[in-house]
Amino acid sequence: MLSRPLLCCRRLRVASLLASVLLASALAPCAALAGGLPPHVQAALARAHIGSDSVALLVVDAQGAHAPRLAHRTQVAMNPASVMKLVTTYAALDLLGPAYVWNTPVYVDGPVLGGSLQGNVYIKGTGDPKLVLERMWMLLRRLQGLGIHHIAGDIVLDHSAFALDESDPGRFDGEPLRPYNAAPDALLLNYRSLLLTFTPDPSSGTALVQLDPPLHGVQLQGSVPLVVGGVGGDCVDYRAALQADFSDANRIRFGGSYRASCGERVWPVAYAEPASYAPRALLGLWLEMGGQIDGSVHWGQLPARLAAVAPRFTLSSPPLAEIVRDINKYSNNVMAQQLFLTLGLQEGVGSFASSRAALERWWGERLADTEAPVLENGSGLSRMERISAQALGRLLQLAWRSGHMAELMASLPINGVDGTLQRNAAARSSAHLKTGSLSNVLARAGYVDGQSGKRYVLVALINHPQAASEAARSAIDALVDWTARD
Repeated sequence: MLSRPLLCCRRLRVASLLASVLLASALAPCAALAGGLPPHVQAALARAHIGSDSVALLVVDAQGAHAPRLAHRTQVAMNPASVMKLVTTYAALDLLGPAYVWNTPVYVDGPVLGGSLQGNVYIKGTGDPKLVLERMWMLLRRLQGLGIHHIAGDIVLDHSAFALDESDPGRFDGEPLRPYNAAPDALLLNYRSLLLTFTPDPSSGTALVQLDPPLHGVQLQGSVPLVVGGVGGDCVDYRAALQADFSDANRIRFGGSYRASCGERVWPVAYAEPASYAPRALLGLWLEMGGQIDGSVHWGQLPARLAAVAPRFTLSSPPLAEIVRDINKYSNNVMAQQLFLTLGLQEGVGSFASSRAALERWWGERLADTEAPVLENGSGLSRMERISAQALGRLLQLAWRSGHMAELMASLPINGVDGTLQRNAAARSSAHLKTGSLSNVLARAGYVDGQSGKRYVLVALINHPQAASEAARSAIDALVDWTARD
């Protein structure tokens, strides 16, 4: 039989051991995450053959009130792909305000006699990211509203507000006809892209082809042979079946056919001769609207004497809050670059150098204790841009506490619902997340709702040759679900 002192000592050791077990249990999530990754995340990365040294992960309270739930390689600068748009869009909301608009002034130089303008029309671009087909039509319609149906001179397009070098649209990845490679311009019309609409017409055995906007001088093959039979599921790659030839900027041809089971499809394509796109598009649309012109539509500069007076009218863009939604929901690269260049334009001429300087100054004022990102064009369509998970997390926490939280949150794709996450079949958690993907890069960052009612900032960056694999995407989905199950 144990003596009373020995019995007390044994009881104390048991109590101490029990307390240690309870404490370890309570800290298990923190301990597991300090030394490794959540099991489902780790398993998915293993299936993708992606090592933990190619990943940066952060999960932290949006308010910044607590230590991170998960912090893995958060201070390592990595390529974020389109997640970099979060930096550009939030900085713009903070610097310009959500009600900011781009104004495109139109000047009429000469008298209007009997519906004919005896002079030129000047259109001055200021970087509007959304001067799309419908708004181009509105601009020309307002011109006709002034009684102008015939222009005895020219339509002169001024894009001098941005100081940009000529760029090769295929430089980034050798895909010059992909709309995501469209270059920015102070007078960017319709993203320099074409919309080809294919409509099956069984009565004629063809699919009709329509081009928007109508580009002046471009011949379009108006129909392609229609293949009847099959079901909707066999419309896997209608673009390849069409055998399109875009090599001649003056002629669009098709060597293949179109399946009736595809129904109506719209194919966006970047124009093969981007420098001539805006003049061709405006002239083609003006003529289609019944307008006449003796001269031409060409690039030029607004004369100083006209710049000193008020324009005849101004076409205003949608507000920045709406532009930001388009940029982030659908990851529009050229719109993001237009916005990025606008930050530099506030100080004179819009250039990538002036915009980088403006954003870096803003970062130093708002996030001075966090390393600034490495920027090239602000869209993430870059091999040079870098940012750490910690910096992205701090940015999102700053946005959450700011007066522009609602605008930024509303701009992010909703997991499994819309935007670039609409088709995320694995989505089981409520989250607003910006996506990013390039070859060797997969990223997501944004906000996740926890079951406890808390809201978390989540950042996931993968830089690895297997980043495009389904298993890599599953790893990020698993992280989102783990974050929600708090």
